[in-house]
Amino acid sequence: MQDRLTTSMDRKFLRFAALGLAFAAFWAAPAAAQGVVKSKFGDWEMRCETPAGASREQCALVQSIAAEDKPNVSLVVIVLKTADGKARLLRVIAPLGVLLPAGLGLKIDNADVGRAGFVRCLPTGCVAEVVMEDKLLDQLKTGANATFIVFNTPEEGIGLPLALAGFGQGFEKLP
Repeated sequence: MQDRLTTSMDRKFLRFAALGLAFAAFWAAPAAAQGVVKSKFGDWEMRCETPAGASREQCALVQSIAAEDKPNVSLVVIVLKTADGKARLLRVIAPLGVLLPAGLGLKIDNADVGRAGFVRCLPTGCVAEVVMEDKLLDQLKTGANATFIVFNTPEEGIGLPLALAGFGQGFEKLP
């Protein structure tokens, strides 16, 4: 499996990391889910709120998932367009205690997509984030299921299934 989703994502990620982290606390955890639910698309919710200091409302597609056999392991998956409209971010907030060097794995319909590194840990969890290129966006729009993989140890990965139904429709409605 690739170490990263793509190298071009890595370069773009560095440019947008500061912007993305500014919103990480905004979309932090299911218990503290921010914003008003504007719409639902399958298992995805479109949540919108105006962050402090922002001139306009920020919206994101959000889905919370938990491991079937380990209910204390959950993720919040967030997809948003940057305020300038130039990038699309996939941000995942994992629980504290995951093995950070292993990163966050992703499979779409059982095909390995790659791994994303964690960029920062907050009191609510650790954040992995990538700028979505067209290829990844198309895979998410056309796929049926995704599996995010977090690691407790280098040998033990925990797969968390994510329903992709409604993703394409929801993404097209993001402002």
